[in-house]
Amino acid sequence: MGLVAMLAAAGYAWRTGIIAWDGKVGGGANTQASRPVPVTIGPVHDDDFPLSRTGLGTVQAFNTVTVRVRVDGELQKIAFQEGQDVQVGDVLAEIDPRPYQAQLKQAEADKARDEALLANARLDLDRYSSLVVKEFATRQSVDTQKALVAQYEAAIARDRAVIDNAQVQLGYTTIVSPLRGRTGIRLIDQGNIVHANDATGLVVITQISPISVIFTLPQQYLPEVLEASRRQTLTVSAYAQDDRTKLSDGQLTLIDNQIDQATGTMRLKATFENQNGALWPGQFVSSRLTIGSGHGAVVPDSAVQSGPNGNYVFVVKQDSTVDLRPIRVAASRNGQALIAEGIKPGETVVTDGQYRLRPGSHVIPGGPTAGQRTASTAQGRE
Repeated sequence: MGLVAMLAAAGYAWRTGIIAWDGKVGGGANTQASRPVPVTIGPVHDDDFPLSRTGLGTVQAFNTVTVRVRVDGELQKIAFQEGQDVQVGDVLAEIDPRPYQAQLKQAEADKARDEALLANARLDLDRYSSLVVKEFATRQSVDTQKALVAQYEAAIARDRAVIDNAQVQLGYTTIVSPLRGRTGIRLIDQGNIVHANDATGLVVITQISPISVIFTLPQQYLPEVLEASRRQTLTVSAYAQDDRTKLSDGQLTLIDNQIDQATGTMRLKATFENQNGALWPGQFVSSRLTIGSGHGAVVPDSAVQSGPNGNYVFVVKQDSTVDLRPIRVAASRNGQALIAEGIKPGETVVTDGQYRLRPGSHVIPGGPTAGQRTASTAQGRE
């Protein structure tokens, strides 16, 4: 039994590498470490790098109007299609104009009557004025006639105001667009009786070109944003929620005048021409504010690793071993990172395959990328 146990222990030691082929005692870990690890490497570039700050934003219409009626009556016609682009002055709807046309005609008739009375009163005043010289009329009759002329003149002024008001009311029966934008869902149907005090309007029009984005940044960025905005007009890029698909470029137009104490953030507003309609009111976007540019060591984001003591990269040395190098990232954008300190342009770093590396590991270029590993893993599962 003792001999069997010794033979079994020797076989286990040989299989695990404790005893090498030459009979010397060795560690399996050392044997594994001596094997080159296939990795993907890349050079550290010396390049200009745009410095930006990214915050979550919400797209808002540049102007929004709820179109309401201003007079009462029957809604005889809806002249727009839902989702239609309209210009300033385009007819949207029509209310039955006949009651207001009748009011206008009545006001015009009152004015004509008062003008006739005024003409006659002025003639009488001229007669009384000539008779009073010959003492055929009293001074009192002349004064009374002057007062009557003034009364008719005031009546005509009132008639003009009534006519103007009637024309305005008649104009309100034709409802036009107050701005250039896009109509939304129709809020009322043709044939309904509408009132000026109705809470519901006819339609909501939103101006989407240009359009605005309201976004937030942590308050610690306020000094650098203010300083950069004094030097030049700052550019804001709107990205989809994946933070990779650019939707549009615009300009920073407002830094809000106070910090939100509840969240410790500042609000900013950017304006986009949005000619292609990529931005839509209510849409969530990633807003990237460019505040300047830096210059230095630039590496792919995939090279930067995170550890308990901060960020680091694996630098490939001349002897094909790697060194773990702590770094400080100044900024990152579009899959690239600007390194403030820790590495220099011209060095070589591992960009993929770091999960098998330790300081001092031997590496060999040509390891699979992260995408290739994912594809091969998926194929293995099928």
